Amino acid sequence: MTRIRSVDRAASATDDLADSARRGESWALTQIWHRYSPSVLGYLRGRNVVDAEDVTSEVFLQVFQRIERFKGGEADLRTFIFSVAHARYVDEVRRTARRGTSVEYDPAQHDSVVASAETEALRLESTERALALIEGLSPDQRDVLLLRIVADLSLEQTAAVLDKKVGAIKALQHRALAALRPIVEAGVSK
Repeated sequence: MTRIRSVDRAASATDDLADSARRGESWALTQIWHRYSPSVLGYLRGRNVVDAEDVTSEVFLQVFQRIERFKGGEADLRTFIFSVAHARYVDEVRRTARRGTSVEYDPAQHDSVVASAETEALRLESTERALALIEGLSPDQRDVLLLRIVADLSLEQTAAVLDKKVGAIKALQHRALAALRPIVEAGVSK
């Protein structure tokens, strides 16, 4: 009985967060940012968005502009946020295809204090390996894995974001994991 009450309180607290955000209460918007921005950033980085941090900020600007029209609780809020993130990703791909990418000089990224060459090489190697594995998948498989693993969305939420049926999401996830399994197992046995 106590467990049911604590679950009810937790659900109520997350619903209070959604209700408070709809009313524009700053603490709720801040909580939403802290809770979901790391996952959104991970999703966008996994999709190779050039300036994932800026796009993450744009996602939350859109979320906060549209939050008063949002209906639902915690699970619906997560789906809503990742629907906006996916739409921003698609917009970014289209923009890049039209204009190409440009890189501005940022002196903050070119200071003389850097991590050791060994540390930087290991970090880049693991990131590049993960991105290379993901890039070997079809775009739909990539989207499903990133939304399921990085964004921690349920099958139903992922289906809503990608506008697909739950069965299609299951099949895409299964095929993606099946494609990655031999590659990962071969890397582990080395």
